[in-house]
Amino acid sequence: MPDTIICPQCKASIEVTEVLSAQLRSELRREFDAEQRKREAELSDREADLARAKQDVAAAKAAVDQLVAEQLQKERQQLTEKARLEAKEQLSVEFQDLQQQLAASNDQLKTARAAELQLRQERRQLEQEKESLELTLARRLDEERGKIREAARKEAVEETQLKAAEKDKLISDLNRQIADLKRKSEQGSQQLQGEVLELTLEDALARTFPYDTITPVPKGIHGGDVIHEVRDASGHVCGLILWESKRTKAWSEGWLPKLRDDQRAAKAQLAILVSAELPKHIANFGCVDGVWVTGWPCAVALAHAICAGLIEVGRAKQAMDGQHGKMELLYQYLSGSEFRHHVEGIIEAFVTLKDDLEAEKRATQRLWAKRDKQLERAISQTAGMYGDLQGIVGRALPAIGQLTMPGLLEGSDPDAPAGTEE
Repeated sequence: MPDTIICPQCKASIEVTEVLSAQLRSELRREFDAEQRKREAELSDREADLARAKQDVAAAKAAVDQLVAEQLQKERQQLTEKARLEAKEQLSVEFQDLQQQLAASNDQLKTARAAELQLRQERRQLEQEKESLELTLARRLDEERGKIREAARKEAVEETQLKAAEKDKLISDLNRQIADLKRKSEQGSQQLQGEVLELTLEDALARTFPYDTITPVPKGIHGGDVIHEVRDASGHVCGLILWESKRTKAWSEGWLPKLRDDQRAAKAQLAILVSAELPKHIANFGCVDGVWVTGWPCAVALAHAICAGLIEVGRAKQAMDGQHGKMELLYQYLSGSEFRHHVEGIIEAFVTLKDDLEAEKRATQRLWAKRDKQLERAISQTAGMYGDLQGIVGRALPAIGQLTMPGLLEGSDPDAPAGTEE
C-alpha cells in the first residue's frame, strides 16, 4: 500500500504518489508553456523577417519593371518616330494625289446629291399639289351637285381654271427641261461634242497639274487642242506636251502625221492623242509612230507618267550638264518594262475610279428615267381629271392646247350628241 499523509487543514489522508504526480505535471506544464511561448516568439520574428524580405523583393521588382518600361517606351517612341518619318516621305506624293482625287470625287458626289435632292423636293411638291387639287375638286363637286347646273359650271370653272393652268404650266416646264437635258446629252452635234471633249481634257489637266501651264489652242488655228507646259517643283520648265482629242466611231491613221507636224510646229517634246477609238493593236495606251495614243480612261494616268518622266529628264539635264551617259540610262528606264509597269499600275487605279464614276452616272440616269415616268403619270392623271370636268361643264370649260386634239374644234364637247348644245 502507498504511504499516506494527513492534511493539517482538512484532516484528509492523501497518498504520497498523487502529490508527487501533481507536482511533476505542474512543473512539466510550466516548462512546456515557456517553450511554447519561446517558439511562438521565434515564429513571429521569422514571419516579420519574411514579410520584410517580400516587401524588399517587391520594391526591387517594381523598380526593375519601371526601368524596363521606361527603356521600352523610349525605344518604342524612337522606332515609331523613325517609321512615321519614313512612311511620310514614301507616301506624301501618293497621299496628295489621292486627296486630290477624293476631293474631285466628293465635289461630283455633292453635285449629284444636290441635284437629286432638288428633284425629290420638286416631286414631293408636285404630288402635294396634285393631292390638294384632287381633294379640293372632290369637295367642291360634292357641295355643288345639288345646285343649279349653270352655277355649278361657273363655280367649277372659276375654281379649277387657275389651278389647272398652273398645273399645266408646271408640267410643261418640267417636260421642256427633261427634253432639253435629253437633247443635250444624246443629240449634241459633232462640233459641240469636240468642244466638250477639249474643255473636259483642259479641265482635267488643270485640276491634275495645278502648277503646270495649260494653254488651249484657239479655235481656227492648227496645232492640236491643248499645250501642256510641264514644270517641276521649282517652276523650271521641263518640256512641252501637245494634246489632241478625238471622238469618232472609227480610227484614222491620218491623224498621226498631222499631229506630228503640229508637234514640230509647237516645238513640243511629246504629242498625245486621246481618242474614243484606238488602233486594233492598242488596248489602253501605247506609242504609235512617235505619238502616244490613249483612251479617255487612261489619259490622266498616262499624263502623270509622262510628266514624271519629263521632270526627271529636266532634273537630269540640270544636274548632268552634258553627261550623256546618264541621259542614256534615263532613256533606257523610260523605254523599259519597269517604267511601263509603273504606268500600268497608275492607269489601273484611274480605270477603277472611272468605272465608279460611270456607275454613279448610270444610277443618276436611272433616277431621271424614273422621274420621267412619274411626270408622265402626273400628265395622264391631269388629262383624265380635265376630261371628267369637261364632261360635267361642257363648252364652258376653257380649252387647253396640250390636252386638245388638233382635229377638234376649240370648246366642242366630243361626248355631246350631234345637234345638241349644253
